[in-house]
Amino acid sequence: MKSPMSEKLLIIDGYDKPGRENLGRAGCTLAGTLYERMIRRFLPDAKITILHPADPDEALPTGTALANFDAALWTGSSLTIYHQTPDVTRQVDLARALYAAGTPSFGSCWALQIAALAAGGTCRLNPKGREFGIARKIALTDAGRAHPLYAGKAPVFDGFTSHFDDVESLPAGSIHLAGNNITPVQAAIVTHEGTPFWAVQYHPEYDLREVAALTRFRKDGLVDTGYFADSAAADSFITELETLHADPLRKDIAWRLGIDHDVIDPDTRTLEVKNWIANILRQN
Repeated sequence: MKSPMSEKLLIIDGYDKPGRENLGRAGCTLAGTLYERMIRRFLPDAKITILHPADPDEALPTGTALANFDAALWTGSSLTIYHQTPDVTRQVDLARALYAAGTPSFGSCWALQIAALAAGGTCRLNPKGREFGIARKIALTDAGRAHPLYAGKAPVFDGFTSHFDDVESLPAGSIHLAGNNITPVQAAIVTHEGTPFWAVQYHPEYDLREVAALTRFRKDGLVDTGYFADSAAADSFITELETLHADPLRKDIAWRLGIDHDVIDPDTRTLEVKNWIANILRQN
């Protein structure tokens, strides 16, 4: 078992440079920063490197190999997983290299799709459409209820989300852990070349403020696709999310939006990360 003070972690920010710039202009926190903030809740002294593999000129620090890291953590991305563009294929190749190096991974959204595709699975544009804001009624499978990733988690829960694409088919030998009506594969364990990748489609690293910022960022598209009747309705939603973030005791807003402790409470929201640390990172 590793010493609690010895973790050396690679955070892989899946956004390309234009995507990161767009997030910044919208007031969103960069994905790599969100992941670092989340992981430091549990591992305040971890040595963290943030990598942006979508950028052609970015590489690991000189003298550093993937095998030098205790684990990798993958963020979301605004890229499209099934597009064979260099900013995507570099990340798929990186996932394959991490599998080969024996470096375990955890991640959300884009991460689940990367985990599957790099190991032989398939991804698609979700035929049921976009899932945004809160993924409702994520239900654990029989395997999920028995798996340590979900130790202490309710069998049905909500999670923050923002995605168009999803996993169509998991690689052979994967464990399907959770799904809901919109996205059948909400969580899975993909093991390839003997290396585990625990991943979820939703975003434990988000909070209400981030979802508000994302809604502001994607407001026009959300109105166009019917998530909001008009811009004013989206603005009202943003204001209520920000108000509830500032004051989680506003039961009137939580009730009106159908938001419960599974997304408001950070300990509940990030339980999967805590379980991954205990069962993979500390045992690796």
